[in-house]
Amino acid sequence: KGIRINLFWRGFAPAMIVIIAIVLLILVEPDLGTAMVAAGLGVILLFVAGLRLIYFFSMIAVTIPVLYFLVVLKPYRFNRVITFLDPWADRLGSGYQIIQSMIALGSGGLWGIGLGHSLQKLYYLPAAHTDFIFSIIGEELGLMGTTTVLVLFAIFFWVGLKITLRAKDTFGRFLSTGLLSLIALEVIIHIGVSTASLPTKGLPLPFVSYGGTNLLFNIIAVAIMLNISRNGL
Repeated sequence: KGIRINLFWRGFAPAMIVIIAIVLLILVEPDLGTAMVAAGLGVILLFVAGLRLIYFFSMIAVTIPVLYFLVVLKPYRFNRVITFLDPWADRLGSGYQIIQSMIALGSGGLWGIGLGHSLQKLYYLPAAHTDFIFSIIGEELGLMGTTTVLVLFAIFFWVGLKITLRAKDTFGRFLSTGLLSLIALEVIIHIGVSTASLPTKGLPLPFVSYGGTNLLFNIIAVAIMLNISRNGL
């Protein structure tokens, strides 16, 4: 769209129709967390495209009451938010998983209890190999292990940003931005959930969690970015 992105009917509205359609399809599943990731990705791309701030803040203003309605509409979603605010209120119920995650991180200390020696992954912490793998890293390798993971992701995003800035064409630049942002959102949400900084949402840690569709598509994303790098240098 170029500079037409700031023309309401010719740029902004068509882009929003596509984003809303995708988000609604995911909500039908229902999967609010993934829908929020998709919406966030769309907003990031619009912002990078140069969307006027009045449109940007208008989207946020509209999203907040809609998000509130979607959370209140489903009791289990509302319960997740309440649990996030005070997981110890129901430590054997809704707060069990996040409490076990914090125990895993706290047990690791500075250096961890040793690779492969985790106790929490012995069915104390549900989904320890996927949605809470960061907590297991913290338990087995300690603060040094989790810091190393964060540094490696920081290097990955820095290289990805350089690839994006060096892309020769607009499509390559936006494609690289989208792929990098998608992986970044997954990392932020996974670590946020594992450290009790965000409400519980099952998202794997890219390249680290037990394999599956997520790992396959992240590898494809990296391959595409490498192709953009080769043509953009």
